[in-house]
Amino acid sequence: MPYDTIIIGAGLSGLAAGIRLAHFDQSVCILERHYTIGGLNSFYRLRSRNHDVGLHAVTNYASAGSKTGPLSKLLRQLRLSWDDFSLCPQIESSVVFPGYRLRFNNQFDFFRQQVHNEFPAEKDRFEKLLTMIAGHNELHLTSQTASARQILADVIADPVLVDMLFCPLMFYGSPTKNDMDFSQFVIMFKAIFEQGFGRPMKGIRPLLKTLVNRYRKLGGELKLRSGVQKILTRGDRACGVVLDNAEVLEAHNVLSSAGSLETQRLCDDDSRATDPPITPGEISFVETIFSLDRLPADLGHSQTVVFFNGADRFDYRPPAAACDTRSGIICSPNNFVYPSDHVEEGRIRITALANPRFWFEQSPSQYESEKAHWREQILAAALPHMPDFRPHILDCDMFTPKTITKFTGHVNGAVYGSPDKIRDGRTHLKNLFLCGTDQGFVGIVGTLLSGITIANLHLLKP
Repeated sequence: MPYDTIIIGAGLSGLAAGIRLAHFDQSVCILERHYTIGGLNSFYRLRSRNHDVGLHAVTNYASAGSKTGPLSKLLRQLRLSWDDFSLCPQIESSVVFPGYRLRFNNQFDFFRQQVHNEFPAEKDRFEKLLTMIAGHNELHLTSQTASARQILADVIADPVLVDMLFCPLMFYGSPTKNDMDFSQFVIMFKAIFEQGFGRPMKGIRPLLKTLVNRYRKLGGELKLRSGVQKILTRGDRACGVVLDNAEVLEAHNVLSSAGSLETQRLCDDDSRATDPPITPGEISFVETIFSLDRLPADLGHSQTVVFFNGADRFDYRPPAAACDTRSGIICSPNNFVYPSDHVEEGRIRITALANPRFWFEQSPSQYESEKAHWREQILAAALPHMPDFRPHILDCDMFTPKTITKFTGHVNGAVYGSPDKIRDGRTHLKNLFLCGTDQGFVGIVGTLLSGITIANLHLLKP
């Protein structure tokens, strides 16, 4: 008996789509190649410590009971409660460039005043940009791509302010070198600056567990260690999949969160030769994770996230070297507003742009030595922006583009996928659709909404 829908990938978008479809009594099967769920936003245990993957903070923060905004919408669509997310708001974050600092929290007027104070000559032009952002329909699924870099250059005169606005938005959501689609810019501007950051009280694991329990309670089927080797086609339609173990599963529809190029390569028809060809993503990162013997706040560091850049201009692209230490992200999962009885080990995460090719070309022994070398370089680049925590390090770990590809299948370890997004999720096959990274909604909330949006648009009957 064919499934109504097979979903490739048990990341956030796949799980959200599965819940939505199962709620309407579809027979749904989610297939995941690995032994755990979450994709780019997962978790692991190493040397008796639990670590989140990907999660620095949940964007689009909203306080419990809010009736508007993306988070409120997805809770309604998935029939979840505010307690299922248990979001704690950030303390304060900042964007730091030579001679400038823009602080922000979850109150937008605070950030607005920061811009006015740091760039008084740009006050009116910044307000004009805010009006443009408010009037733009960033969620329109058929909108034309437009360069945010060009649009901002026509509005904001100071290139430093332009770069400071782009820095966190690119780091948290752009697949494009030194630019963003303007709709994506608006999405991320609202998510980070207008709505702000939160974090599930105990990290990503309880949230993923809640999603899986909800999905299974509705009758959905989840198969771990069940990678898809091939998407079977019949004419202009997908008719099922072949798993890595050669098992064949049939379906009326297939929804893939694997990425557009990655999904195309799974198809057994001649779709690999598309015109124009799908552009593979190139933006990837390395991230170092340090466990400490005390909280960062005890060392004098209370910032939630610091986006830093030490060069004259912010250069967002794969570097020629293994990593670009001129810029980066410092995140402390401890620096959110938790209940007074909350207990958690001190943790610092530092992220930098990476050269995927470099990391893929290393032999096993070279790979480990290069990780050790660049971990120290990245740490040194971050220290001007925070207290020296090196005497308090208990343990450390690091992931690279090679790690990302291993656990997600993304070409080049591209965290945000291809720069060519497919907003409506359609592919060359009538019943094969995309959700997740290459549909275009990013971040924890955006990824969940991607699965919901595509399920509603294509897979639920009116």
